[in-house]
Amino acid sequence: MTIRAIERAMNVLQELNQQPINTIAQLHARTKLPKPTLVRILRTLEEAGYVENDTRQGGYQVSALVTSLSSGFHKGPLVVEAGRAWAIAITRKHKWPVAIALPDYDGMIIRFSTVPDSLVSPFHSTVNKRLCMLTRGLGLAYLAFLDSEDRDVMIDILQKSENPENALSHHRDELLRVLRQVRKNGYATRSSTVEPRNSDTIAVPIIAKDGRVLASLGLTYFKSAFDSNQEPRERYVPVLRSAATAISEDLARLSNSMAIEVSSSGEAEALG
Repeated sequence: MTIRAIERAMNVLQELNQQPINTIAQLHARTKLPKPTLVRILRTLEEAGYVENDTRQGGYQVSALVTSLSSGFHKGPLVVEAGRAWAIAITRKHKWPVAIALPDYDGMIIRFSTVPDSLVSPFHSTVNKRLCMLTRGLGLAYLAFLDSEDRDVMIDILQKSENPENALSHHRDELLRVLRQVRKNGYATRSSTVEPRNSDTIAVPIIAKDGRVLASLGLTYFKSAFDSNQEPRERYVPVLRSAATAISEDLARLSNSMAIEVSSSGEAEALG
């Protein structure tokens, strides 16, 4: 049995982390919680040191103390560990934020992002943000490159989803046409129907040496920075594909190293 008050508080903290400043009205619209409940939660988080009420900017923001919540977390998916340095390198060279997303049932979750390293990011924070698989570049880049059996299983799951953004899953022929085009192009982009419309994401799959699609790698940019949609694709698709290949190679090396360590540890214990 869950504790509803804690669920609500964590939901509010998660929403606070998505924007630099949040008003009561904005939080009410996004969480659907009553405003008196929000006020109590915010006061509690403020007294605990996790939230600050910035009267100059007219809203609430997370404090530096929230970083302590992740200080004990060390276990990340190996593909994220392999891709972290490549994502940072792309952002340092090209300035735009880069994300690594992994599948989560009927959606994708961003598990690593270089938003903090980018001065031109359209977003305040994206880590742990959940994305629709059929309207987001990071989702389509993953789904389109699955083998036919895994793809069909995923489509069946999407058809049971309550997310209206997954409506395309009920039009199988059209969905398969979209996925074939993504696969032919070698990359995916965000649907023009979802917000924010002033930016776009180009994404490619991260594929293991054995052919399994593990994650997706995406770069997000402001559309106004380019004269046409094709310009950023011509510029960044080769960069992302090269990085995805390198991540796959680094992942194989990491996996082999871990296997050797485990084997050596087992032999040492047997000898001991």
